[in-house]
Amino acid sequence: MTEQITTVSAYAAPAREAPLERTTVPRRAVGEFDVLIDIKYAGICHSDIHQARDGWGEGIYPMVPGHEIAGVVAEVGPGVTKFTVGDRVGVGCMVDSCRECENCKAGLEQYCAQGNVQTYNGIGKDGEPTYGGYSTHIVVDEAYTLRIPDGLSLDVAAPLLCAGITTYSPLAHWHAGPGKKVAIVGLGGLGHMAVKIAHAMGAEVTVLSQTLRKKDDGLKLGADHYYATSDDATFEQLAGSFDLILSTVSAPLPLDKYLGLLRTDGAFVNVGAPEEPVSLNLFSVIAGRKTLAGSGIGGIQETQEMLDFCAVHGLGAEIELIRADQINEAYERVLASDVRYRFVIDTATI
Repeated sequence: MTEQITTVSAYAAPAREAPLERTTVPRRAVGEFDVLIDIKYAGICHSDIHQARDGWGEGIYPMVPGHEIAGVVAEVGPGVTKFTVGDRVGVGCMVDSCRECENCKAGLEQYCAQGNVQTYNGIGKDGEPTYGGYSTHIVVDEAYTLRIPDGLSLDVAAPLLCAGITTYSPLAHWHAGPGKKVAIVGLGGLGHMAVKIAHAMGAEVTVLSQTLRKKDDGLKLGADHYYATSDDATFEQLAGSFDLILSTVSAPLPLDKYLGLLRTDGAFVNVGAPEEPVSLNLFSVIAGRKTLAGSGIGGIQETQEMLDFCAVHGLGAEIELIRADQINEAYERVLASDVRYRFVIDTATI
């Protein structure tokens, strides 16, 4: 694969809102600092659906989604020093950045001032579209490739490359830990990892979900408490309770009600991204000096830190393994909240 661009099998959305179908896409030749990854598993993230269906803006088609990638190094370029053939590796939401701005130099490549290069639905520095993990192979610069510790099996590690780091980063940044009361809004693909990670960090964890349908699961995953947000009494009972609320849902929420659950100086952090604008009464943050914030993924160093943390604590995603020909069905089930808690594609079936 080093001598020329090659085509690999993949599943792609050929157009906006079109079902994904089997196809082939080009992969660049392995450059000096590149690794060729034989993809074993690819997680299905809700953002894959948003982008494949043009929910977040104009997409690049054909689109091969997938930014929760776990596999094995099949080939390395001559300048690669971090990895060798046979290493277990992962790729998350970005595959490059400018590397020169203040954020990149600080290990915050996810906030690259020029915009990082997304793993799919992006344009690489070569001017070509990027194609994601719903494929058999991918070529990535070693600097944007993660090492998956031996303590994690590849199938349950794949979702950590988005769901894991997207929740770990804000939990670490806002200092979830012993003595802190943390609420997780939503118990889905992101939320179930947030519960596991916050619990492992030592925080007192509460799940806020629409109903109590998943209460038993939430408690098993590490939550101390579980409340239904469809019950108005929840907002009265828990008023002023939390140091940190992490919202993992992609539906617009009544922010004023949720901000009322924070203590003075508490933070409400969004990692779920609704397609619609949300409204806010600013007195909800003025009263109590509260913070309404957002958080992206994490930088490369922090993502590696997250993988190592999860390995030490035995934290993998709760997954349902599917064949590639089940992707379209899986999308509909994600939208119906009918997955516990992350679909993962066995890429050998592509």
